[in-house]
Amino acid sequence: MDLDPQLAALGPLGGFFVLRTGVPPRGPLPTLAQAYTAPQISTRKEVYADSVTFRIEKVAESIQAPEARVAVSVAHQALAARLWSVSLGAAALYGQVPDLDPRLLHWDPDSAAPDDLWLSEVRPLPVEAIGEIVRAGHLKPLAAALRSRHRVSTGLLWGNAGSALAGAVRQLDGWARANGRAEVGHRARALAAELLAHPDLSATLDPVTFRRRTCCLYYRVPGGGLCGDCCFTRPPEH
Repeated sequence: MDLDPQLAALGPLGGFFVLRTGVPPRGPLPTLAQAYTAPQISTRKEVYADSVTFRIEKVAESIQAPEARVAVSVAHQALAARLWSVSLGAAALYGQVPDLDPRLLHWDPDSAAPDDLWLSEVRPLPVEAIGEIVRAGHLKPLAAALRSRHRVSTGLLWGNAGSALAGAVRQLDGWARANGRAEVGHRARALAAELLAHPDLSATLDPVTFRRRTCCLYYRVPGGGLCGDCCFTRPPEH
């Protein structure tokens, strides 16, 4: 099935899988390419001038993060989950993926899924491109932007990426089972296995349990506890 201009098949999968297309009703938004390369601006009011910093500060306030790197991790994993979900969902349902070139993908750091991302033009690519689209096209420049501003480890960020990918697969697999679409779950699992074999991601998850090997720091959020795939069995003492 070819990609349609509205990517309508992604709608039933849930908010993290939805990708709006065209121009948002409130007008044009900056691209993720601009977000990854924008110079850091210290004021929270500069929502679009430095959208990465704005998003982190917004997350920090929302979750009452005790330190900046906790908000960085939570914000990073959420965006990684959006990117994996959209691309993997399209690959599993359409047999194609939309070109998520950062220059085509617009981001509103003040909005939640699915209104945070808008694709200005739907260009189909083969499923084999999914790794370059997400890992190389987004996760690497995003990690570089975050590490230029905050003390956060590369291992944590790649751990977030691996965990986000595994979470997208679980969601797709659950939807496939509930809707009698076993082939969708099979394609998602096969694609994820290939993606997780890449050197950037191969050490992020236990290959048997799919528990992550680094902590995302969510346990440090007041009342946060441990994630389902956490490397810890009990929260570490501060």
